[in-house]
Amino acid sequence: MAKPDEARKLVAENRRARFDYLIEEVIEAGIQLVGTEVKSLRAGRANIAESYAATEKGELWLINATIPAYPPAGQFNHDPRRPRKLLVRARQLAKLKGAVEREGRTIAPLKLYFNARGIAKIEVALARGKKAHDKREATKDREWKRQQGRLMRDKG
Repeated sequence: MAKPDEARKLVAENRRARFDYLIEEVIEAGIQLVGTEVKSLRAGRANIAESYAATEKGELWLINATIPAYPPAGQFNHDPRRPRKLLVRARQLAKLKGAVEREGRTIAPLKLYFNARGIAKIEVALARGKKAHDKREATKDREWKRQQGRLMRDKG
């Protein structure tokens, strides 16, 4: 059987989220799309960098994600920045809602992809915002790892 990452076709990734937030728990959710949005995603066009997820009226919504219009659809296209419903189990939704309301956590989207069956999925994370000193420390660690790699490459 194929490994989970090999069966995925990555469409969009929010690389900034791992820098801005401490990721506590990752949840895979379905995403409710219209036909032209799916076609646009299959073409590899989407942006989830400035998006976030929120609970409203007992449902989880992806807000501010951009899926550009699909040009061949003409007048039957979708609104590129419309809120999209995320499909999670009731227990997961209750857990996310409680963490956001009580503990001040954020629900940040990490990856948008097609799974092995060709269904659009999104990875959302329950995250806590990093302070400025945490971000500086992460940058310093990343630079040190890069420098170590260079030193090892030059010596070996």
